[in-house]
Amino acid sequence: MEINIGIAEQDRAAIAEGLSRLLADTYTLYLKTHNFHWNVTGSMFNALHNMFEAQYTEQWNALDDVAERIRALGFNAPGSYAEFIRLSSIKEEPGLPAAPDWREMVRQLVVGNEAVCRSARKVLDVADDADDAPTEDLATQRLQTHEKYAWMLRSLLQ
Repeated sequence: MEINIGIAEQDRAAIAEGLSRLLADTYTLYLKTHNFHWNVTGSMFNALHNMFEAQYTEQWNALDDVAERIRALGFNAPGSYAEFIRLSSIKEEPGLPAAPDWREMVRQLVVGNEAVCRSARKVLDVADDADDAPTEDLATQRLQTHEKYAWMLRSLLQ
């Protein structure tokens, strides 16, 4: 059945592409944050273990909102590691043979959260041009969350 929600198909496609990149960055950051939660050591263990858990839990829940928005626009959401690797701007961190020290973990998570911010800004601009308020709202929420995470993590390195 044809989709007639007041947004042209080419605009919906452009928005879905941006949301797919946001989804891939969010998933990659989620995976990295969860990895670091499992593997953090050192004097900051307890604080970071708890902080990372709170962040990856929030990111996990956000993934569904982004994917469902892509579906509401009439497109399939990416859902494989291969797709996420292709679409993501965040580099993976292998956990083996050894994880980085806590400072490097925090630095990488700052960089990752900033990358999600950039992805959210890009899709926000596309959605704004198409007058897609639900996507604008979603991107704004993601932007606000990841700017806050980047600030909190960055503060640990000062």
